[in-house]
Amino acid sequence: MAKGFYISKNMGLAGLLMGAVAGVVIIALAAVYDKEKTKNQNKPVDGVTTVSPTTSSTLSTPKNPWEYYRLPDSLSPVSYNITLWPRLVVNASTGLYIFTGQSDVVFRCEKETDLILIHCNKLNLTLLSGHRVRLTGLDGATAPNVISSWLQVKTEYLVIQLKGKLAAGKSYRLSTDFQGELADDLKGFYRSEYTEDGVKKVVATSQMQAVFPVTLIHQRGTVALSNGRDVETVNTTIDGAEVTKTRFEPTKRMSTYLLAFIVSDFAHITGSIENNNVLVRIWARRKAIAEGHGYYALNVTGPMLQFYEGYYNASYPLSKSDQIALPDFSAGAMENWGLITYRETALLYDPASSSVGNKETVLTVVAHELAHMWFGNLVTLRWWNDLWLNEGFASYVEYLGADYAEPTWNIKELIILYEVHKVFAVDALASSHPLSRKEEEVNRPDEISEMFNTISYSKVLYGSPCSRPSPTARFYMVLHSYLNEFAFNNTVYSDLWDHLQKAVLTTPGMSLPHTVHDIMNRWILQMGFPVVTIDTATGHITQKHFLLDPDSVVDRPSPYNYTWMVPIKWMKGGVEREQHWLLQETAGSEWVLANLNVSGYYRVNYDTDNWERLINQLTADHTVIPLINRAQIVDDAFNLARAKVINTTLALRTTRYLSQERDYIPWESAIRNLNYYILMFDRGQVYGMLQVGSSYNMIYQTFTVAEVLYNQINAISFACRMGVERCRVLTSVWFREWMLNPDHNPIHPNLKTTVYCNAIAAGGVEEWDFAWTMFKNATVATEAAKLRSALACTKVPWLLNRYLDYSLDPAKIRKQDCTSTISYIAHNVVGMPLAWDFIRARWSYIYTEYGGGSFSFSNLINGVTRRFSTEFELKQLKQFKEDNAGVGFGSGTLALEQAMEKTAANIKWVAENQEQVMNWFSNECT
Repeated sequence: MAKGFYISKNMGLAGLLMGAVAGVVIIALAAVYDKEKTKNQNKPVDGVTTVSPTTSSTLSTPKNPWEYYRLPDSLSPVSYNITLWPRLVVNASTGLYIFTGQSDVVFRCEKETDLILIHCNKLNLTLLSGHRVRLTGLDGATAPNVISSWLQVKTEYLVIQLKGKLAAGKSYRLSTDFQGELADDLKGFYRSEYTEDGVKKVVATSQMQAVFPVTLIHQRGTVALSNGRDVETVNTTIDGAEVTKTRFEPTKRMSTYLLAFIVSDFAHITGSIENNNVLVRIWARRKAIAEGHGYYALNVTGPMLQFYEGYYNASYPLSKSDQIALPDFSAGAMENWGLITYRETALLYDPASSSVGNKETVLTVVAHELAHMWFGNLVTLRWWNDLWLNEGFASYVEYLGADYAEPTWNIKELIILYEVHKVFAVDALASSHPLSRKEEEVNRPDEISEMFNTISYSKVLYGSPCSRPSPTARFYMVLHSYLNEFAFNNTVYSDLWDHLQKAVLTTPGMSLPHTVHDIMNRWILQMGFPVVTIDTATGHITQKHFLLDPDSVVDRPSPYNYTWMVPIKWMKGGVEREQHWLLQETAGSEWVLANLNVSGYYRVNYDTDNWERLINQLTADHTVIPLINRAQIVDDAFNLARAKVINTTLALRTTRYLSQERDYIPWESAIRNLNYYILMFDRGQVYGMLQVGSSYNMIYQTFTVAEVLYNQINAISFACRMGVERCRVLTSVWFREWMLNPDHNPIHPNLKTTVYCNAIAAGGVEEWDFAWTMFKNATVATEAAKLRSALACTKVPWLLNRYLDYSLDPAKIRKQDCTSTISYIAHNVVGMPLAWDFIRARWSYIYTEYGGGSFSFSNLINGVTRRFSTEFELKQLKQFKEDNAGVGFGSGTLALEQAMEKTAANIKWVAENQEQVMNWFSNECT
């Protein structure tokens, strides 16, 4: 799935989180051990004997087979033949949107058993009256009768009790007819609604290892999509209803979570991969397609697929590649094989109103999802504890695919900002976790949801040369052999190490100090990363587990005592030196720079003299130091200062040279780190000094005429944030011009986010109401997203409280956007305490209504608590945890622990550094 969205996204179904197809009764199945059986009383429901288990499911230690979230291996699915009929109009008798369907699952019994468990995400789903579960033996096997069945609410199973036992080695078919609600809950098979030209329209959509022949029955005039190409479409009449029946080619053998089916009246545009008969289509609302919003995604998809075929040395495995933009989608995107689903903002690009940032988002998200077609889909991880094997690799390769499609953007350099620096911030906490956890640590849906985090997406590519693939023919061969051996199957991370080790042993002249397993397991099986300290006077080098709060206690044991095999790629006096695993050379009077081009996953500290030499070199001629390392020096220095390794003043001095810097990456690195100072001090007297500091005013003066586009955007945004009057006036004037002529927006798309926010912040009710109207009338998703974010910028408390209430009203704010809207309000210094009070008062409702497994809960908690830096706020956090222990925090559980850890660290940092920071900015202003 798309990186950048995993914190604010929900996979859209609980069943998916357990490897299940969503929204179908027969989703994933397995029989379980026969020694534990139900003793409950039977009763008939909807013509089927069902059982309601009593108390065992609430026990902390599961006793019955159906109380375990993870399916055992007693049964092995061979194929799922699924027919679904979603109704896109309200059922007259129930008042609900419903779907009906049939399922035939062929499976093989691996271990003798008399129980069948079926993951059933839609627990309001019922087996149709008069149609019992039907079990048939194949190839001479005798099928036992079904005694009873029931829905197990907590673990979301349909449990089927058999009178006799299934025989090991025999195959069977399980058939059902079912009905369920097509709800708007963003889970499983759900309903998405939108209005186009004043007409309300409905989409039926889903997110879901076996082969899947799929048939969809749908209203005439609509189109049906699934993973395979459609092979037959006929109009027919069923129960008096004139419908269309679309049958799809059977899928490749694949994981159940990759299954998808969609019914809509969307339109599409078409392309193909050169020299390969692969159909490429972009689907979206008819108006969006008619206005050309799908062309950018279509134009980059073909080149990316061609690039990946060469990179993986494997052809695209399917006959077609559909990509579809959905009005309601809780994730950013989902890599369903052959039918990738996206939020509209992640797939559609409108040249007239979307910014270059929106274009970059489409490019990188599409690149990420297409990378999964091989790494993740063709070869899939065995269990969610190794999620990084899917997502981390895709996060790396997306930059290569995006660079191929847009070679002039130099997008590969941004990996340092978007991945390395981001993951450093999380992995420096004592509450971090290893890339790979033990399987028994990741079982419940919330535990699986927690794996979709920055660590899994961004850490995997760093740590040693083995973990950052070099574009060599040898590495391509490694990928090809790995994908070829495990195609249509599952792997664990050590399988990849095996193939890399083969490459080392068979490549002339290539050697490593230890095996690939020995090197990489230190980065995979223990959390965190080292700070490498280099004494340039002696050449002595040491490493230590880097913790943002050096006083924090690390409770998680490490198999390697938190030491790593660190590759040292370095330069001396501007000359690149040979890579070492240990630095032995003294520096003399020349400066030394380690971790050249940030090729390793570690921070670097130096002796004081070398820090001074580096700062002097930046001032004299910063271009001698590589671009990426200029950003690294700033980021390392600020974080080392936060960890009390170096002085805060030294870190601040690394920014002085920036008046000469014209590249985006070092500036962005500095602004992100200075943002921490703003968050810590924007409620106190130090902030006044920050606002008048010459270092910040010069940003606006220097970069309003800069050639680098992102620097222009940063300059205006940061200047406005720091209270530069000229910026406030300019943004307000532009916004007022739009208010006077709503049909003509004079604001450049690249500046809309900044202008909207600052004009609303400087304005009042009139500006807010105008923006709200424009938001509700927006037909382009990226435009609506900018306005939704900007509405949170007002400084009027009652408007913010009203907006918080709107966030829980699906008629005003789509469910997919609820938690991010609250987070936007919390980013506002005025809105932060209001948002905190709001979620504390309504946590039970938010948790229940928006799903205990929602990925966005971690983002919500992080967003609301990012400013916390007082003992009172820490006490409130602890009380919040205690008050809601019975409710739970879902995917936000770890985020809450980390919020308390970060708050405690912030309290200490502010107390120890407030005076230093004030004095430094005071001196800079004089």
